[in-house]
Amino acid sequence: MERTISISKKKLFVIAGLLVVIFSLLFFSPFQTGNTIKEVSALEAKFNQLNNANTNFCAGPDILKKVDTDRLQGSCCSKMDFHRYKEQVEGLKKYSHIDKIPTDPYDISRSLVDELLNFQKTIVLSQEQQKIYDEAMKLSHEGGPCCCKCWRWYAFEGLAKYLITEYDFNVEQIADIWDLEDGCGGSGHAGEHET
Repeated sequence: MERTISISKKKLFVIAGLLVVIFSLLFFSPFQTGNTIKEVSALEAKFNQLNNANTNFCAGPDILKKVDTDRLQGSCCSKMDFHRYKEQVEGLKKYSHIDKIPTDPYDISRSLVDELLNFQKTIVLSQEQQKIYDEAMKLSHEGGPCCCKCWRWYAFEGLAKYLITEYDFNVEQIADIWDLEDGCGGSGHAGEHET
């Protein structure tokens, strides 16, 4: 009788141990957040490449005529911050159904930039649409599409016009896009801009 009880205790300990392992895997693994270890490694590798890239400049749109590259990569002002970069790339995934929204704020094709700059020049907002744009400027961390009137400012102004006219984006969505597309580097500018 005693032998049967001790075997049952051992089985209970084994089962309890398995339950702890399963619980840990379900609730504390990297898969919980949707990021596999491979995805995190790939993102870190891309971050390292972009953090050392230098085809992005803090200059007006005319500088693009002088740059011989098909991709604008890297930050324009400060060193990139991995935590912020990861937040931005993850945040942009919710807009992945719109091909005009860059998936990576530090790696944008030149052809897309040219298209967004064209939107900036050619799309005219109605009075109501302009109110959305103006309110988004107040709400965004940088006080507009970027911190200064560089090529990014004009390109993302064009993107905002496109999203407002074609997708009925509201104030919060435009400000969110601008904050996620911030390519200045650093850990972000949240809270620095007073509305």
